[in-house]
Amino acid sequence: MNIGEIARLAGVSRSTVSYVLSGKRQVSPELHERITRVIEESGYRPNATARALAEGSTRTIGLVIPPTGPHLSVDQLHFVGAVAEAAAERDYDVLLSPSGPERFDRMITERRVDGVILMETVLRDARVTGLVEQGFPFVTIGRTGADDAHGWVDLDYAGLVTEGVRRLHALGHNSIALVNRPQELLDHEYGPAFRAADAFEKATVELGGLAVCCDDNDDAAAGCLAAILAQAPDTTAILTINERSLAGMVAALSAAGKDIPADMSVLAITSVRNATAVRPQISAADVPAAAMGAAAVDALLRRIGSAAEPAPNVLLAPEFVDRGSIAPPRR
Repeated sequence: MNIGEIARLAGVSRSTVSYVLSGKRQVSPELHERITRVIEESGYRPNATARALAEGSTRTIGLVIPPTGPHLSVDQLHFVGAVAEAAAERDYDVLLSPSGPERFDRMITERRVDGVILMETVLRDARVTGLVEQGFPFVTIGRTGADDAHGWVDLDYAGLVTEGVRRLHALGHNSIALVNRPQELLDHEYGPAFRAADAFEKATVELGGLAVCCDDNDDAAAGCLAAILAQAPDTTAILTINERSLAGMVAALSAAGKDIPADMSVLAITSVRNATAVRPQISAADVPAAAMGAAAVDALLRRIGSAAEPAPNVLLAPEFVDRGSIAPPRR
């Protein structure tokens, strides 16, 4: 079954069938209904490759999300799902690339996709530099150090860390610890880790503040807590952006005999799932994965539609939700 056969059965020209399939031109309601009925009865499905050649479009976007550990985390998969759902609503497929630069380059040079969403960006990101030079449509979830050179959607880690310190200090906490992402990510200038560390240092310049890096797993949390209590035993509040070690940190505090929030307040920047999966639940600025994924897809499709479209910049700063894990320190 092909377009020619559809045209013969419907008694119309091939071009008329093409107009109905592509939507590029209007046809009369009677013709549209007749052709659509033949297509449905025959079970015809357009060949994706042929359509891409004819339309100059693959109707596919690439999602490049290299794992920051041995494999993609549950939190990363939430972003994958958010992007896939938003793309599907716009009749686009998603080609996922969690691997290294070779496969990423092939995705671009072979034009397998119409545009790309990049995740896990660093301040000096070679992928971004290459795409800018090629003029290939893309946006990032996360920012580089060149905010005005490309479109991006990001969480305001600097603003949220600053607000988190302010909230804790307002409760009377003068010795606060930041639990950051792994040292390796900070060394590579991974956006969230770098901006969180910088903002925390500035926000606690007149307070007692200790920043520690923690590996992305629950087992590492006990060691991080021990380091905090050894280096800053007066710490009464922990602010964490490491959502992958949050459950381990809560468990480590319990094992150390530290009650939340009586002995240690805990405030996080994490997903709702992570914040509510532990006991006690953790007060947090909930990472809006669905909103970020949808905003990235929308921004990318606008760039695909028009190269002259201004680079969209979307900075999200969700409100902190009080779940009872922060309180004034004991006197």
